[in-house]
Amino acid sequence: MGEMGKAIGLLISGTLVYHHCANRNATLLSLFSDVLIVLLSSLAILGLLFRQLNVSVPVDPLEWQISQDTASCIVARLANTVGAAESVLRVAATGHDKRLFVKVVISLYFLAALGRIISGMTIAYAGLCLFCLYMARLNSQSTGNSVLRRTNRGTSE
Repeated sequence: MGEMGKAIGLLISGTLVYHHCANRNATLLSLFSDVLIVLLSSLAILGLLFRQLNVSVPVDPLEWQISQDTASCIVARLANTVGAAESVLRVAATGHDKRLFVKVVISLYFLAALGRIISGMTIAYAGLCLFCLYMARLNSQSTGNSVLRRTNRGTSE
């Protein structure tokens, strides 16, 4: 799946999450529960249907596993992200770097004011939309550059 497909899939998923949480006034926990119920029900119905039709399933989902390296990489990235955020906040809290302290205070004040005006899900959805537009723009720029290169090659020969 290309970058454009990822952006569209992310936008659709974000729209569904936003609708569930903001318009229905539900929590993320209720969304997670609804998704699990739908998945389990669908798998149960498909399992019964496959048994009834004597269809063998080629891959057993219970045998799917991730490698130790993949799990270690995921945990390491998460630990690095949390550690970086912690170190930035620690340096800002000590007050040794005045510019960083001012940036953190202004950012937190802005987020607090924005949180009083707009719901958190609306902010998250707007951020998701901006991220998808950014991904689409990067994809269109890379496609435009490759088309431009092909056009230049065709005219120079």
